[in-house]
Amino acid sequence: MSRKPVTSPFTLSRNAFGKLVYVDAGGTRHEGVTPVRAFALSAPDQGLSLVSAEGKELQWIERLDDLPEVTRSLLAEEFAQREFMPVIQRIVTVGSYATPSTWQVETDRGATELILKSEDDIRRLKGAAGINGLLIADSNGIHYLIRDRNALDAHSRKILKRFL
Repeated sequence: MSRKPVTSPFTLSRNAFGKLVYVDAGGTRHEGVTPVRAFALSAPDQGLSLVSAEGKELQWIERLDDLPEVTRSLLAEEFAQREFMPVIQRIVTVGSYATPSTWQVETDRGATELILKSEDDIRRLKGAAGINGLLIADSNGIHYLIRDRNALDAHSRKILKRFL
């Protein structure tokens, strides 16, 4: 069943400096708003808050799909600028099964190398649909996401099993 986007009771645009501008149904204008995901990893398209520069919630958005296309596009651009979380698609090799270890991985942004300092830097994520994801922090503080470890190839799953 497809949902038809509803007309939103607010508008969202960018000012001359590239900051998001929120105008509520009453016409009150707020510059420099920040979108914040409530469930950034497990449900990134559900539960979003628009927060003023002062930290006050201005608007709660239940589902991004309910917004007009232009508003969804602005929010997607904003998140793309702020969020950097490569998705690991394949683990090519690991230098050692003892930590720290150097991993060669293929991500949605290309091949890269990461250094896992400790097994504690691998966090298990449980998605709404029961998907078993992982969040891996490397020695530089970059977080890598594995959306569903069961969807990885056998070689990658075998490597992960030694660290979990």
